[in-house]
Amino acid sequence: MILQCSNITKSFDGKDIIKSCSFHIEENEKCAIVGSNGVGKTTLLNIITGRLPSDSGNITVGSGRTIGYQTQSDSVDPGNTIRGEMLLAKKDLLEEEKQIRSLEESMKSLSGDELESAMKRYSDLNAHFEREGGYAINSEITGVLKGLGFFEQDHDRLIGTLSGGQKTRVALAKLLLSKPDIIILDEPTNHLDLQSVEFLEGFLRSYKGSVLLVSHDRYFLDRIVTKIIDLENGVCTVYTGNYTAFAAKKKQARDTALKAYLNNKAEIEHQEEVIKKLRSFNREKSVKRADSRQKLLDRMERMEKPPEFNTKMNLVITPSIISGKDVLSVENLSMSFPGKRLFDDLSFEIKRGERVALIGNNGTGKTTLLKILTKNLRPVSGNFRLGTNVKIGYYDQEQQLLTPGNSLFDEISDAYPDMDNTSIRNTLAAFLFCGDDVFKLTDVLSGGERGRLSLAKLMLSNANLLVLDEPTNHLDIDSKEILENALNEYEGTVFFVSHDRYFINSVATRILDLTKAPGSDTNTVTNYIGNYDYYVEKKAQLLLRETAGAKDASKPDDASSDNKNDWEQQKAEKARLQKLERDLKKCEEDINTLENRQGEINELLTHDDIATDVSKCTELTNELDDIASKLETLYGQWEELSESS
Repeated sequence: MILQCSNITKSFDGKDIIKSCSFHIEENEKCAIVGSNGVGKTTLLNIITGRLPSDSGNITVGSGRTIGYQTQSDSVDPGNTIRGEMLLAKKDLLEEEKQIRSLEESMKSLSGDELESAMKRYSDLNAHFEREGGYAINSEITGVLKGLGFFEQDHDRLIGTLSGGQKTRVALAKLLLSKPDIIILDEPTNHLDLQSVEFLEGFLRSYKGSVLLVSHDRYFLDRIVTKIIDLENGVCTVYTGNYTAFAAKKKQARDTALKAYLNNKAEIEHQEEVIKKLRSFNREKSVKRADSRQKLLDRMERMEKPPEFNTKMNLVITPSIISGKDVLSVENLSMSFPGKRLFDDLSFEIKRGERVALIGNNGTGKTTLLKILTKNLRPVSGNFRLGTNVKIGYYDQEQQLLTPGNSLFDEISDAYPDMDNTSIRNTLAAFLFCGDDVFKLTDVLSGGERGRLSLAKLMLSNANLLVLDEPTNHLDIDSKEILENALNEYEGTVFFVSHDRYFINSVATRILDLTKAPGSDTNTVTNYIGNYDYYVEKKAQLLLRETAGAKDASKPDDASSDNKNDWEQQKAEKARLQKLERDLKKCEEDINTLENRQGEINELLTHDDIATDVSKCTELTNELDDIASKLETLYGQWEELSESS
């Protein structure tokens, strides 16, 4: 056992945030704490790491075990370089290396017992230094920094010159290099691009220690954790499995609890109605029966109503008008800033009803492209056209479109002056802003609150083209799922930037990957027909072909043509794979049906009444022969289909 939490309780201003929370983490176990915003996840981490006292309960850490904790806002020394900060994580090993070098020098002048003692000390230190990876410190630092988006030319940069997101990545790299017995992370995928998130996944999956993390990244959780600690209404419930398994189990538990509550409520109401009816007869015998039933009813358990979903926002987006089939056409779009060229000759089209995700590493120009398309920036060259009747609704990840100094009420009223007070309040209530919350100023809202307010404005826009920049940032898992459902039911068109792979997987019907063109230092788009899983699979296949030399590098001038051809090829390949999948499923179903019948016949032939009936035996045996023949054919078909898929 690495960590044991026993009956942890914490209150603020008389309100219970955490109630008697208990769980444990074993050696090498990977766990996650999940729950809606504000339920106390970070509070629980702060209690575990000793940054905050609990009101009651105990935290037990295994003897000699070390804990490494990175919060959402960890600071690093602004006067240090990135590499210097990484070396601090290895200071014990570096000190050990100094002792080894010192012994090497001193042994030159020693002899006899002193030399023998020094040699033993040297051997022990050297063995420990090698075992702990001392000779690989430089390559390890380079690998971790590269995985988190820093190149070798960045290593000597002063931390004080970095952005907030870069500083967070430096702190994360330092923690990973320190290799504690248990790594505790709070929203580690914030500020990471897809490539860095995938590196962190691989690191944590293979980490020879325990991991406890808080994250709203469901794809990340699915690939790492084997235990979920669900914090809801102050109560901890432990589930085994990844996030998908947890979500299914929790839904089943909710459904069971709700069904039991409704049955209990219905039985109570039924008994009350019967008692009322019996008393209305106003006869001695009926009254006695009513009294008897009342006593039974008084002793009946009255179940508490399980938590409802009324704490979730209500998002429905409906276009006011249907756009033309051609929604957006981008032609030879280029953009650069002083000292940095982002992309050249971007060309692509978006049709009505598509949900297109734009992905790529940090700094490739994704947000810049959205700002150009929403006319908040002018491109260097190229142009774009909106189709007939296209009305854009824009979600800005920085929420710069919210007016400073405005109250929530004024923010909606100014944008939609025709709405009356009741309608504005109802809209805000649907996004969990109730009572005096509507008079809060936009300046004091949290990231999650600003996100919900922006989504409320987006819903009211009645747009038929939604342009969304990181819409899931600051949203908890429940809110993300509500947004996913709203977009999947939306009858308009969606073009969005996101690093949330679960969200992309759930929403996108097509992916544009903004990445460097072959032989070029600037970015272009590569088109993939499908969701994120399809993109990963297809990109791996393309990389394999390129590595094997089976695919010639495209010239930058041919990028648009190649992308179009690749799009058509991917579309045809996807249709072929879908047909294969249907045929394979049908084949497996037929095999399963025949094998079940085969088992039934073999069972029937063991019955005495069948075994003595020659006619029936012959009939069943003939059927067995027919089944065996059909199965032989189906097995062959299945094998062919499997090899083709």
